[in-house]
Amino acid sequence: MKFVDEATITVNGGNGGNGCLSFRRERYIAKGGPDGGDGGDGGNVYLRTKTGVNTLADFRYTRSFKAERGADGRGNNCTGKSGDDLYIDVPIGTEVYDNQTDECIGDLTREDQTLLVAKGGFHGLGNQRFKSSTNRAPRKTTKGTEGDVRELRLELKLLADVGLLGLPSVGKSSLITAVSDAKPKIADYPFTTLHPNLGVVRVGPLQSFVMADLPGLIEGAAEGHGLGIHFLKHLSRCRLLLHMIDLSERGENENPLAQYKTIQTELERYSEAITTKDRWLVFNKIDLHTEQSWQEKTDSICNAIKWHGPVYAISTVTRVGLDTLCKDILQHLNDINSDEANYE
Repeated sequence: MKFVDEATITVNGGNGGNGCLSFRRERYIAKGGPDGGDGGDGGNVYLRTKTGVNTLADFRYTRSFKAERGADGRGNNCTGKSGDDLYIDVPIGTEVYDNQTDECIGDLTREDQTLLVAKGGFHGLGNQRFKSSTNRAPRKTTKGTEGDVRELRLELKLLADVGLLGLPSVGKSSLITAVSDAKPKIADYPFTTLHPNLGVVRVGPLQSFVMADLPGLIEGAAEGHGLGIHFLKHLSRCRLLLHMIDLSERGENENPLAQYKTIQTELERYSEAITTKDRWLVFNKIDLHTEQSWQEKTDSICNAIKWHGPVYAISTVTRVGLDTLCKDILQHLNDINSDEANYE
């Protein structure tokens, strides 16, 4: 299924049922009085996260959702049945915006989490509600109110522990393929990755984390160039970013230092919050150099950019450095979890 991470839908709460105009008429009972019942409330519309729903693709074909209307009241003081609530299943990680005001009305990050997005209408009142000592035979009723109507914009932000960042063809897809069961398309041309891929990296028994391979960024991505701009928002949920740099010095990526500067510039233009996230440098394709050569190159780049964070050198082809990288990532994520637990 094609990955879709944005959708616009219209939701409509059910209308309330109308109140009933009725009088009690039975043999031998004179002046039975009003007995018109109230209508039922309209159904509400909820968004609900569900495991197994991974994209917003279904909303490309079905864009309008309406809850059930409340039934009208009936005689003999019978209240109309309330309309059934409507639950719309969405992926975990969905942010919900009111498309008219651009207000964020919910962020669904847990399994089976629900969010009320359109309230059903209130029931109408039957004529028995209006009887009094001075009005023994009221003919007044009210109609049920209409349910809320809202246009919503859904945005899916992947819930991944680790996000892969870099220019096209630096080896992001090769890395996630080498360390997980994900099978993204891999080829030697730019923009092979057209949509995000998630992979579960298992380091040991009951020890794993989720890695996201995102389409590569290019110069001008923050202004909408290329594919990466559509997926930069997914980085905001990642707890660790792996900034990958191609050391092959071939094709479009012949200058490793320029690779770093291009990505850094686009991140700063897009969001300062992303630039402050934990980020590690990962130099790929060291198998194309001697050990002394790639060490000199990585040291030179780190000195030029004044990098003080963790640095790793790997080869997705020969698997050099992959085990160490994955173990260190898991330890880093465990440390984050421990710090969050202590803070709480």
